[in-house]
Amino acid sequence: MTKIPNIIPITDLRQAASSVLKRVKSSRQPVVITQRGRAAAVVVSMEAYEKSQKEMEILRLLARGEKEIETGKGYDLSHVLADADALLK
Repeated sequence: MTKIPNIIPITDLRQAASSVLKRVKSSRQPVVITQRGRAAAVVVSMEAYEKSQKEMEILRLLARGEKEIETGKGYDLSHVLADADALLK
């Protein structure tokens, strides 16, 4: 079952920014900020942000590797796995 996202209007964020940040940090769930009834931004914890950045970097490496394979270039598997392990730390 998909979890219903936390959604708050920007006026609530202005009035209670500290409590919104505490909620994001403790729940580890993002909060969608709306402006004029439409999603405008997402607030996430620093931990969640860093994790997503690491995951995106791994996806970039995989995409680059696929392109290199297509062109006949590439790296040894042990080198790739070592880079992936370093990113996950």
